[in-house]
Amino acid sequence: MTKLGNINFKEIKAKLQVKKPWDSVIILLLNILIAIPVFIIIHQKLIDPQWPFQLDRILLFLGILIVIQLILRLLRTIIIVCIVIYLLVLVFGSLFGNYGFNSVFEDYRSMVYAMSDDPNPQDIIISKLLPFPNKSKILNAIEYDNPKVRNFALLATTKYFRDVKGYSEYRLQIQSFAVFKEIQNRWNYVNDPKGKEYIARASESLIHFSGDCDDHAILMAAAVRAVGGTPRLIHTGGHIYPEVLIGDKKDLEAINYLIKEVLFKEESKGKELHYHIDERGKIWLNLDYTAKYPGGPFMSEEILGALTLG
Repeated sequence: MTKLGNINFKEIKAKLQVKKPWDSVIILLLNILIAIPVFIIIHQKLIDPQWPFQLDRILLFLGILIVIQLILRLLRTIIIVCIVIYLLVLVFGSLFGNYGFNSVFEDYRSMVYAMSDDPNPQDIIISKLLPFPNKSKILNAIEYDNPKVRNFALLATTKYFRDVKGYSEYRLQIQSFAVFKEIQNRWNYVNDPKGKEYIARASESLIHFSGDCDDHAILMAAAVRAVGGTPRLIHTGGHIYPEVLIGDKKDLEAINYLIKEVLFKEESKGKELHYHIDERGKIWLNLDYTAKYPGGPFMSEEILGALTLG
């Protein structure tokens, strides 16, 4: 019985083994796919010794390749069986399901992109005790339930990014970005009357899409809130600007890829995302009128307070 079991096991193993040299090719390709994100993670944690021609990074990558290659060769039979099963599942998913080869490619590209192009975090904001200027007037002006504001926000979501596929879990953020794009394309900066702080209601700003920073922030916050987003206003003393809640670090990776490779590819080319982290670890993306894309650069001023609309 033991001999029969050994024979059957050897026969099964022989049938599962890939013929040479294809087994080595598969292992090498798998090695590269694993080594790239591993290298990105490790090299970001190391201090750059400033070696010429980036020799330290080259040696690190080669070392990672060698280690992973040895591990994969030791587990060759098991890994190849798992790959075959995985490929069959992806074929089925591509033909009959929602998750197939294209989804895997997009996930991998997003992961590597997010690791290699880390956004630019700003200072962590902790709720301040300083009073927010004109708080009651501003809250009253953010008319997110006004039909005109709601209809404008809906128009923006049908005008931009409506055909973006594969990111249903970030629909809320994408629609908030559509609102941002529509307002940015139409906004005209105009000062308040001399010697007077004029707070325009969101519905009022919709008439001419003109006003100063607080008028822009009010309209942006109202329209984002009207489509289900969570906005907040940041007060710096001489400036007020809006931000939108996008989630945690995991969400930031996906949003970073979406903004830079899908939604605002030209506007954000070669640039970083700018955001704040609150006391709960939640991430807020800059939507100021000075930014050409969500997460554009902040105006360099000391932050004195935040007003959240949740």
